[in-house]
Amino acid sequence: MMDNEFAKHELNYIRRYEALGFTDQYRIVKDQLENLDTKNRYHPKDVSILKEHRYEGMSNPSDTSLLYVIETVDGSKGTMLANYGANADNAIHEFMNMIPEENIKDDPMLPNDVQE
Repeated sequence: MMDNEFAKHELNYIRRYEALGFTDQYRIVKDQLENLDTKNRYHPKDVSILKEHRYEGMSNPSDTSLLYVIETVDGSKGTMLANYGANADNAIHEFMNMIPEENIKDDPMLPNDVQE
């Protein structure tokens, strides 16, 4: 599988989650998660990771990306894609590591979803 096929695979997952209502997009700003649409910002304790999908690059397995399926304390639901490895955005991973363990779930959410 080529890298652009991986991008398609990740996009397919994002579209499947959007169909379930996870339509918001996020970024990290000043150690907080920001909703790109509403500009609301959240501290780690206000964020739940409902599911995490990991994708390894076929040409270089160290090129990994993570798709986070997120819900916030005020009901915002969406996804955030983060690179891992040499192209990682450390701010994203530092934020995700600060989310309390009780806010991290790994329940099947999509049809035919398997535990990774």
